[in-house]
Amino acid sequence: MAATIYQVADLAGVSIATVSRVLRGTAPVAVQTRQRVLLAVDELGYRPSQPARSLAEGRHAANGIVFPDLSGPYYAEVVLGYESVAAELGSSVLILSTHGRTKEIPDLVVDLASRVDGLVLLGRTVDDGLVAEIAADGTPVVTVARAPLPGIDALCTENRASARALATHLVDHGYCNAHFLGDVDSSFDAHERWQGMNEAFADLGCPLPLQVPCPYDEEHGRMAATELLGWANRPDALVCANDEIALGALLAAEAAGLRVPDDVALTGWDDVMAARYSRPGLTTVRQPMRRLGALAARRLHERVTGERPDVAHEVLPTRLVIRASCGGHPEPDEQEE
Repeated sequence: MAATIYQVADLAGVSIATVSRVLRGTAPVAVQTRQRVLLAVDELGYRPSQPARSLAEGRHAANGIVFPDLSGPYYAEVVLGYESVAAELGSSVLILSTHGRTKEIPDLVVDLASRVDGLVLLGRTVDDGLVAEIAADGTPVVTVARAPLPGIDALCTENRASARALATHLVDHGYCNAHFLGDVDSSFDAHERWQGMNEAFADLGCPLPLQVPCPYDEEHGRMAATELLGWANRPDALVCANDEIALGALLAAEAAGLRVPDDVALTGWDDVMAARYSRPGLTTVRQPMRRLGALAARRLHERVTGERPDVAHEVLPTRLVIRASCGGHPEPDEQEE
């Protein structure tokens, strides 16, 4: 039977926390104490398991991540990036989706925080006050895709500059009557994209785009676009807050007998795989979704272990990808690294 950390501590005459400090080198230990622990480790042939390390350190060996939803390619990519790094770092992942929940969300998030070493909060899943409260209670927190909060690590992707570039491209190709599809009140990212569009259209002397609330899935995108494209004074461009909405709008345009981009231009955001192979190809903004998840896992690990005491607010770059759905000359595709 393999030796346990309790046996090492008993043989060396120290606590299991001292054994952990010696093996990890996380705090000063007296020379004689360190020698006793190492001799006990050698004598017993002890090899620390992950559960033993977690017990000794008062840790759970698990991280929590809270999503607004788990459906769709965006969340799938973020989860894949997060889990790959968490596994590499020896942590399991507990995932909580707030989709379809209402009053119990704060209680569920607080309960999850009590059962993990650290917490990643994606989007506007809970209010700022609760985020600050959880962090103040000592749980390391990293927020993703939401406005940064003082004293809390934050990761975002760039939105406004890319939205301005997208709007400029549309206007340069004659599209001035644009509508924006997405729920800007529920998403920090969508709000930033909407603001960037407004800034560019105002600077270019065009009417500000009409904002049309729309959930972030293909079916709602199809329904919203069907209504807009049936107007007598229909928009000449639909700027969608993500690719799923845009792909639904593409179906609506096809059903209405409209040509894309001759009758209406369409754009999305994220650059999911379906956007790359749609016909016509979907103009979109590529963001590093998998890298976003991976970096969130790494930043949380650094906070949990104390490797990085300083708070960081990081913004990952995005890139406009021109394809046939909004006119102009498509650019060669480059896969996300």
